[in-house]
Amino acid sequence: MPDFEVVLVEPKIQGNIGAVARVMKNFGMEKLVLVNPCEIGEEAVKRAKWGKDVLYSARTVDALDEALSSVDFVIGSSSVDTESEKKFARISSDPRESVEKVAGLDGTVAFLFGREDYGLLTDELAKCDMLVRIPANEDYPVLNISHAVAVLLYEIYLSKASKKETREASGKEKELLHDYFGQLLDVTNYPEHKKKRTAVMFRRMMGRAVPSKWEYHALMGVFSRTSRWA
Repeated sequence: MPDFEVVLVEPKIQGNIGAVARVMKNFGMEKLVLVNPCEIGEEAVKRAKWGKDVLYSARTVDALDEALSSVDFVIGSSSVDTESEKKFARISSDPRESVEKVAGLDGTVAFLFGREDYGLLTDELAKCDMLVRIPANEDYPVLNISHAVAVLLYEIYLSKASKKETREASGKEKELLHDYFGQLLDVTNYPEHKKKRTAVMFRRMMGRAVPSKWEYHALMGVFSRTSRWA
């Protein structure tokens, strides 16, 4: 998973900058870059809440090229979309698809957000390796910038969480679990003609669940205590 940073191009409302810093804190993001921003004062600090450290450490630059000078991949946010190959510069992906496509990259990926009133200019969009569009109500599809940032960072956070390694129960451990389940059926006088079908059902259920070692030991504890008391 690459490093991610949020780049805001000429934000005009300081409260939005603070709100972006806050949502970045919510999802564990620290790198905020501001391109020629408005004045940042009390309102931005107030809106940042517990994300004040993100706001205070934000890097401010005069031009977009400077902001992207150390970036390896750029994803631009756009409210305009098309499927026409003739207008390929406007073809975009949805948030989840965008994150999945860059999840295996090394280096730094920047999410680029434009001005609150008219977004990113054509030449700024041309600097993007990919565009992302957040699906929304067609009657009012343009999200507040902090809300758009929240959606994208949520997808990154979700992707990172899904990649956390858990130790799965081994084949031998799972077979022992099935043995204990069979013993449980015996000691509880489960109907003989239903045992085989129920054991198969349990095996299929465990197969879909892919139990971790912690879950395996928890179940084994229950089965072993039940067998002893029967």
